[in-house]
Amino acid sequence: MPLVPYSSYKGPPAYYLNGHFETIIPSLFRKVAGLTYTRERIDTADGDFLDLDWAGVGSDRLLIVSHGLEGGSDRHYARGLAKLFTGVGLDVLVWNNRSCSGEMNRRPVLYHHGCSDDLRTVIEYVLSLNRYNDLFLSGISMGGAQTLKYLGEQGVNLPPTIKAAAVYSTPCNLPASAATLRYRSNRFYKNRFLHKLKTKVRRKAQQFPDLIDVELLDRVHDFDTFDTHFTAKLHGFSDAEDFYRSVSADRCMAQIQVPTLILNAQNDPLLEGPCYPIDIAERHPYLYLEMPKRGGHTGFTLGGEEFTWAEQRVWQFIAHQGASVPSH
Repeated sequence: MPLVPYSSYKGPPAYYLNGHFETIIPSLFRKVAGLTYTRERIDTADGDFLDLDWAGVGSDRLLIVSHGLEGGSDRHYARGLAKLFTGVGLDVLVWNNRSCSGEMNRRPVLYHHGCSDDLRTVIEYVLSLNRYNDLFLSGISMGGAQTLKYLGEQGVNLPPTIKAAAVYSTPCNLPASAATLRYRSNRFYKNRFLHKLKTKVRRKAQQFPDLIDVELLDRVHDFDTFDTHFTAKLHGFSDAEDFYRSVSADRCMAQIQVPTLILNAQNDPLLEGPCYPIDIAERHPYLYLEMPKRGGHTGFTLGGEEFTWAEQRVWQFIAHQGASVPSH
């Protein structure tokens, strides 16, 4: 019953008044200095490319990090994990979803919460290098969902080099998470994400002018409409509801076969209901669910410390992945 009964996170400094403060302040102001990536580009089977950013120390153990929606390797949470893990002696690879590395991808498709096929491409490439004895996976927000979906889809066929995974602020159930963007209290997140995505789709329309209705795009003001007419259309789904349901990570999480930690704060403004998969974790031998009361979405700030509690907890879990129960 790997439902972690309590959490060591006691909360952020007092001026982080609620989950919105805990989410927005780090997103806008946190910087992680002293980390340099080396970029490598690999090809995908469908004629596109993925940009991989490496932070290496010459280890035979590697952490592969998947970033969040409209994020990338330079987001504070990716850099935080990379700096922490290289500091304790592991190599780190942060892969950028298509269009998220600073250069628009070649194909009409972009990316979404269920793009486990691109994560699989990255992992297969890393395995082909024959450089690492142990691989570990981590993902933040959307990247956590991609990670869980990949692990569940692979099931018993997961490469044995992959030993453990840890994700946080993860929308385990995409329909429930998408519903939070309809709330008035979440207008900041909706508007911010929608602006970034609409800008990107306009750039995609320059590549494929017959594929995208830019006039319709200008009239879109909510995610259901955007995902129905653009995300779903570009990626082969019938509408937003079909897209959310089809790619949701919890459809296959029961098949995960390696120790996997999910950290989801109870005050995360972008998660609710089945995004906290208590029923699955209670009967799953490998899935550890930890739900601190505070943390917001990708926040988990610790006063006076360089690394967040979530980053430290990911390392703690992975460092103890051979134990029957992770320390907490």
